[in-house]
Amino acid sequence: MSQTIRRIELSARTIILAGTAHISHESIDEVRSLIEEEKPDRVCVEIDEGRWRSMSEGNSWESLNIGKVLRGGRGFLLMANLALSGFQRRMGSEVGVKPGEEMAAAIRTAEAMGIPYSFCDRDVQVTLKRAWAKSGLWNRAKLIAALAESSFFSEKLSPEEIEKLKERNELEQMMTELADFLPSVKAVLIDERDRFLASRIYQSSETRVVAVVGAGHLDGIEAWLRRLDSGEVKADTSDIEQSPPKGTLGKIAVWVIPLLIVGLIALGFFRSGTQTSLHLLVRWILLNGSLAALGSAICLANPLTILVSFVMAPFATLNPAVGVGLFAGLAEAYLRKPRVRDLEHLAEDVTSIKGFYGNRVTHILLVFFLSSLGGAIGNFITLPVLAAGAFHR
Repeated sequence: MSQTIRRIELSARTIILAGTAHISHESIDEVRSLIEEEKPDRVCVEIDEGRWRSMSEGNSWESLNIGKVLRGGRGFLLMANLALSGFQRRMGSEVGVKPGEEMAAAIRTAEAMGIPYSFCDRDVQVTLKRAWAKSGLWNRAKLIAALAESSFFSEKLSPEEIEKLKERNELEQMMTELADFLPSVKAVLIDERDRFLASRIYQSSETRVVAVVGAGHLDGIEAWLRRLDSGEVKADTSDIEQSPPKGTLGKIAVWVIPLLIVGLIALGFFRSGTQTSLHLLVRWILLNGSLAALGSAICLANPLTILVSFVMAPFATLNPAVGVGLFAGLAEAYLRKPRVRDLEHLAEDVTSIKGFYGNRVTHILLVFFLSSLGGAIGNFITLPVLAAGAFHR
């Protein structure tokens, strides 16, 4: 038996886990053969119903309203989603396999044999929202930078190297690196989904089940299945099926920087008078606004968008409910409205830097992200500058 296929004997059931590489020709063939040979009572696949609908019917990017996305506070989330899609699409194109094709093969084989099947993965939007909510601004920047690097600059992998991704030592190294680089993201993308997938697989009532999952989930799913079967835990995943609410500390934390900035400027007034406080105010506006504008300029934004970034950055800092990226993104969306072509070619354009800059939808998201990042960096640089000025006589 292949090292990526595990037969797990539970108290009254047999569950066969098929570990795959999501862009592997061999995985597609293995999945088909396994289902045909085992003739299970049910097939479970690591995909959610929304992703399957998107794969089988095509992405409905034509319905995307970028302005609505930004106003709804989902700009960072959409950018991460597109970067991840670009990475998967680029990797798959190098070996001639669409991402998730082995899941499609499992579903189509089950349909042809009259075997019921289940979508066992958590909704991808919930997963991304949870990963996003559990990451601070710095970790969000690291996440998008890592995805962008993978999408645009990663070395090409041969089919043989793709297959090596299913080997345990390769996977362990990747998981360790992910845990060290972004522990909160690893907890959501891997650990939580191990539990979710195992719970959904275990909830199927059939005696013999084949579950097709990414090879990186094999150890985690097997461990959870055995815990479920022993009664140690229950198959209740309600606590990881929605975005975590902000705690009191998180709600207060967003006001810390605005209060510090206002406090330091006020302190400068009380210690040294109006001239000092005005001097501190101008420093803050210049630093905060200039770096936000620089972020937009790096994106080759419209000059008016760059001006909006500069002017609105201080106002956005004082009201954490909105960010400078919202104003910059909406300005760019108004000045360079997305075309039909941009929506139709969005999936292809996210696989290259040229496409990301050239497509007006992703260009708007870049403006949104880099102006937000510039404004945030400006605030952190400003604080010690203001503190030095406020306490100086």
